[in-house]
Amino acid sequence: MIEALGRRASLTVCTAAFAASISSASCHPATPRGKEALDGTPMNPPAVNNARLDVQDASNSQPTHPEAMDLEASNEDAATALSDPMANHRDTKEELLALFEIKPASEKEKKTVMPDQFLQRVFGPNGPSRMNQGNKAIALHTISKEQCLAGLKNTVLQTSEQRAKCGAENMVPVWIKGKEPWFCIDIFEFPNQACELPMVWTPPTNAKKVCELQGKRLCSQTEWNIACRADPEGGSDRRYAYGDKLDLEICNTNRGHSRPCDARSAKSAWETCSTETEPSGSYPQCRSRFGVYDQHGNVAEVMMRREDDVIYSQLKGSAWFYNELAREPNEPIPESTPNKVGAYPDHCNFDPRWHVEKIDDAWHVNYHLGFRCCKSIP
Repeated sequence: MIEALGRRASLTVCTAAFAASISSASCHPATPRGKEALDGTPMNPPAVNNARLDVQDASNSQPTHPEAMDLEASNEDAATALSDPMANHRDTKEELLALFEIKPASEKEKKTVMPDQFLQRVFGPNGPSRMNQGNKAIALHTISKEQCLAGLKNTVLQTSEQRAKCGAENMVPVWIKGKEPWFCIDIFEFPNQACELPMVWTPPTNAKKVCELQGKRLCSQTEWNIACRADPEGGSDRRYAYGDKLDLEICNTNRGHSRPCDARSAKSAWETCSTETEPSGSYPQCRSRFGVYDQHGNVAEVMMRREDDVIYSQLKGSAWFYNELAREPNEPIPESTPNKVGAYPDHCNFDPRWHVEKIDDAWHVNYHLGFRCCKSIP
C-alpha cells in the first residue's frame, strides 16, 4: 500500500474508510481568468489576436518572411492555449515554475534555504515524486481557459484595498464578527492564478515550504474553515461555502472517476489515476462570501492543525469525484452515493483526521491533493 517517493515522500492513497471499490475505480480516496481587477473594476478576459498577417501572396515566387511565419504560428498557439482545455496542462518544469513567484531571497537565505535549488528539485511534470498538475497522458480537463475567463468576466477578484491589506495578489482578508481581519487567504488553490489548473502530488512538508518562499504560510484548519463558512457582513455561518444545502453541481464535485484507478502504489496511481481538475474559478458560484473559490471539489487541500505544541498536517475538502462519496451531515447516506463505506460530509467545519503527520515530516501525496496559502496581517 505504500511506495517510497524519492527521498522520503510516500503515497498512501487509500485509508480503510475509502478502500471499498466502486464502478471501475479501485480506490476512492479521501478528498477532494487573466489578471484580477486590482483597482476594483470588472476583469475582462484577454482578447485572442486573430488578425491576419501581411505575408506575400502564394503566387509570388518570393519566399514568405520567416518572422511573419513565426508570428502567425505564435498567434495560433496562443489561440489554442485559450480554447483547448488540455493546453492548460503544463508540459515542462519551467512552465510550472512560471505560474508563481517567490519573494526575493537575501544572500543568507540563498545559502541556507537555497530556494532556487529547492524549487528545481520539487517541481516537475514527469512523475508522482514532483509537484505538478497530474499525469497529462491520462488527465482529462473539459473547461478551457477561455471559457473560465468568460465566466469570471464581470467578477472583481480583489479590490485595491484588499491588495494593500494583504500585500499580495489574489488574496483576501478574512475575519469573524466583532474582530478585525487577522489573516489573508489565497483566492484560488495553488498556484493561486485565475483559470490555471491547481497543482497536485503535493506533500504537506513541501507545500509549507512553497508558501513560505512566497512570503506566506500554509493555512491552518481554523482559518480555512472561517474563510469557507463565515460572512464578512456578520451574518450567520453557512454549512458550505455556497450555502446550507449540498449541491454537487455548484462546484467541481460531480465528475467521478472516468477510468479505472489503481491506487495501491505511487507508480500505479500515476499510471492509472486520471487527474480531472478544472481551471481555478471555472465554477463561479463555488465561492465563499469572502471570495474564496473551490473550497469544495477540484482538489483536496493540505493545511495545518495544532495539537498542544505540535503542528500536524491536515487534509480537507473534496475533489472532483466527491459525488462518489457524498453525504449530508447527520443524514442517511443517499442512494445516489455509490461508495457507502467511504461517504463523508464535506462541509466547511468537517474535521477529518486523514494521514496525520508532523508537518515537517509529512510526505503523503496523491493525484487529487493540492493546497493553498495564507498570510498573517501585521
